[in-house]
Amino acid sequence: MERYAGALEEVADGARQQERHYQLLSALQSLVKELPSSFQQRLSYTTLSDLALALLDGTVFEIVQGLLEIQHLTEKSLYNQRLRLQNEHRVLRQALRQKHQEAQQACRPHNLPVVQAAQQRELEAVEHRIREEQRAMDQKIVLELDRKVADQQSTLEKAGVAGFYVTTNPQELMLQMNLLELIRKLQQRGCWAGKAALGLGGPWQLPAAQCDQKGSPVPP
Repeated sequence: MERYAGALEEVADGARQQERHYQLLSALQSLVKELPSSFQQRLSYTTLSDLALALLDGTVFEIVQGLLEIQHLTEKSLYNQRLRLQNEHRVLRQALRQKHQEAQQACRPHNLPVVQAAQQRELEAVEHRIREEQRAMDQKIVLELDRKVADQQSTLEKAGVAGFYVTTNPQELMLQMNLLELIRKLQQRGCWAGKAALGLGGPWQLPAAQCDQKGSPVPP
């Protein structure tokens, strides 16, 4: 009798999982229609079905939430580092400007051209140093963000999320961003419908680095 009851429960669980998969797949198919046609063509029925399977138990949403939190902490840290460097450069320029003004005021008129020429060379050297430090910082930021993207791709690939693997191909990165956007919208739809409908958790946002055109992070 207990074996019979257990078998019935397994059948019921299987039916619930199948129904949940169908609901997720249907929602994904509806959301895909909002994407550009070029990406719609790449998101086949099989890909969407595999994605729905990966989302069934809600674990992927928790993983993505964790990735988002790490991403925000990384962006905030990098932004603060760049801000500190900018402040250091501002202080350096102010100190140099004051130093030059005091030197010119104490200088005899006939020595002024020589002093000004020396100050111009010093100014150019400082500005060159500032540009190099800013360039090094920006390179560090880009590399760190690239590593975070690769970590995210690897984590989602290991979690079995369809379409995710480590790549730097711009088209593949855009496809992955669209897949994350689908997950985000599905999460929102799940919250709207209630956890019982799709078994989803709280709100989630796309974990994509927010950078300016130079690759530097903007304020979180």
